[in-house]
Amino acid sequence: MDDDGRYRDGRSDFVRGAKDIAKVAKKQVGKKMGRGVDKLGDEYTKRSYKRFEEEDDDDDYAGAPSNDGGYYRNDSRANDDEGHSDSTEGHDEDDEIYEGEYQGIPRADSGKAGHLDGVTTAQAQQFRDLSAYEGERRKDQEELAQQYETILQECGHGKFQWTLYFVLGLALMADGVEIFVVGFVLPSAEKDMCLSEPNKGMLGLIVYLGMMVGAFVWGGLADRIGRRQTLLISLSINSVFAFFSSFVQGYVSFLFCRLASGVGIGGSIPIVFSYYSEFLAQEKRGEHLSWLCMFWMIGGIYASAMAWAIIPHYGWSFQMGSAYQFHSWRVFVLVCAFPSVAAISALTTMPESPRFFLENGKHDEAWMILKQVHDTNMRAKGYPERVFSVTTIKTVKQMDDLVNLGDGAAWHEKWRIKLTTLFHQVWSNFLTVFSPEYRRTTYMMMAVWFSMSFSYYGLTVWFPDMIKYLQKQEYASRTKFFSKEKVEHVTFNFTLENQVHRQGEYFNDKFMNLKMRSMVFEDSLFEECYFEDITSSNTFFKNCTFIATLFYNTDLFKYRLVNCKLINSTFLHNKEGCLLSDVSDENNAYMVYFVSFLGTLAVLPGNIVSALLMDKIGRLRMLAGSSVISCISCFFLSFGNSESAMIALLCLFGGISIASWNALDVLTVELYPSDKRTTAFGFLNALCKLAAVLGISIFTSFVGITKAVPILFASGALAAGSFLALKLPETRGQVLQ
Repeated sequence: MDDDGRYRDGRSDFVRGAKDIAKVAKKQVGKKMGRGVDKLGDEYTKRSYKRFEEEDDDDDYAGAPSNDGGYYRNDSRANDDEGHSDSTEGHDEDDEIYEGEYQGIPRADSGKAGHLDGVTTAQAQQFRDLSAYEGERRKDQEELAQQYETILQECGHGKFQWTLYFVLGLALMADGVEIFVVGFVLPSAEKDMCLSEPNKGMLGLIVYLGMMVGAFVWGGLADRIGRRQTLLISLSINSVFAFFSSFVQGYVSFLFCRLASGVGIGGSIPIVFSYYSEFLAQEKRGEHLSWLCMFWMIGGIYASAMAWAIIPHYGWSFQMGSAYQFHSWRVFVLVCAFPSVAAISALTTMPESPRFFLENGKHDEAWMILKQVHDTNMRAKGYPERVFSVTTIKTVKQMDDLVNLGDGAAWHEKWRIKLTTLFHQVWSNFLTVFSPEYRRTTYMMMAVWFSMSFSYYGLTVWFPDMIKYLQKQEYASRTKFFSKEKVEHVTFNFTLENQVHRQGEYFNDKFMNLKMRSMVFEDSLFEECYFEDITSSNTFFKNCTFIATLFYNTDLFKYRLVNCKLINSTFLHNKEGCLLSDVSDENNAYMVYFVSFLGTLAVLPGNIVSALLMDKIGRLRMLAGSSVISCISCFFLSFGNSESAMIALLCLFGGISIASWNALDVLTVELYPSDKRTTAFGFLNALCKLAAVLGISIFTSFVGITKAVPILFASGALAAGSFLALKLPETRGQVLQ
């Protein structure tokens, strides 16, 4: 009996111990499932749990995982049917509480009130699940960032990154060319298309407006459909409309083509920097992104050199009647599309960003690209035997809504739904840039981008306008004045330039085969005179009298005759259309191209310094320091009283400020996570172009009036930008979010 009692007592202790172990296991399984398993909202409202039944036989314990409803992630963690929800966690069977009650499942006798309570509880549970899902997604992104940095370290920096550097450099070069195109062709195009001053101003600003729209649109799309694909689309639009703009004749069509071309190239900067950064390891990122900025400078040099070589050669043109003209400036526009076309051709050989694939759950595609990077670099370094050791890479949970289009839906309906869904995804991603987590950073970056762009673009356009103003003043100082002269029976067949004739009398004189530049005749008499084959620019007759005078094949239209009297005078075969500037303006054209060439080349030292020091002193010090020095350099503008002095100040300002631009580009890339990077960069770059339009409009309005206002505006904006930059977080030494 004693043995039987001891046996029963031992058996009871064993059963109780088994029950305790089962309860602990049950709690642990519930906790694990709550942390690692995604559950849809309806699962929480429909799924019920069976009450755990206490039995003496431990074989009846129902704590084993069930196959029903099991959900497997790509890390092979299975879902257990008996896992507890967060609301029931910590309760055991002694509490006499049903888990179904906590899940909002009403009992049969609960009635309407119980049903409402269940719905409310289910909605609250669904909200908690969404928050938990977001937390899980954030945790995945953090783990991916750390693992991705380790993988890039294993892949190394070598041939693949340098190849991508030159490919993306061509795209950045196309952006630099686009900025200069309209400014270089405007002096020729304004005469070719008879542009008024308002039309000239709109043509100068339309590129910035197009780039503003393009930066926002393509930046948002690149986070949804991929960096490479979006960049290919944007560059294709740029090259197509740049090509068309070289052939269209009318002002409106040319304006539209340049607008569309600007929209296309607007995606270049935000996508290029984000794309390239996702192939760079932490210790290389700041330096090599700064080296990439040099291609924007190369684009400006290319545009200046091509304009210098092509536009002044008016023989490079042909004409089909009076309706179609193709002059040398159109050849220049065509040549400026080459970098974009070359970038498209080279980009087709490069892969998509593996970081983008991992953020979108495409593990195998990302692994293949990273293996390609590793193998390319190892073969180039002489280690072809090294094997890519990474087998599994963390991917991020996806939250995309699946839309069932149905088999019978029309193609246009499918496209409409796809585009609508894409628009909502892009817009939702843009709004997250202003979520509480990123709101302060975004507002600070907006202020820095705006202040930098307002001062930089405003001054870089103000400098050439000031140089032109000084040239006009110097030209006007050499004007020759003639008064009360009498000229009879004289033939003028040579160029007349920069003269003012007052109260003159001209009898039976001939003006044949000549050019008139900046000529003014005031209160003069022309009797029995003959004007033939006259080409004029900035020439006017004011309060003059013409008696028995013939005008044959001239461009002396009525608007050049101000308050004049015409007595028995005739105009025959007037020249039609607008004529290009004549060859004597070559010196002035060369000066414009030469100044732009020097101003662009001057940023080379700043590019080199910023690249070498970016990872040593940090992004914030580089940004704030360069902005402060640029602010100080603005005060030297008051000494720019000559053409050479203004050119020197332009080079000084450009060389200093480029370092702050490089630091700002690197900082923008590193402050935002991969799924929001190009969206945020595109928005900030769009704001940059808006600030450029405002800065150009304000600064140029003070040309010839005062220097004080541009100096105060530029220095104040740069000082504010440098102060706000110090409030941003430093990203040096951090993994790419």
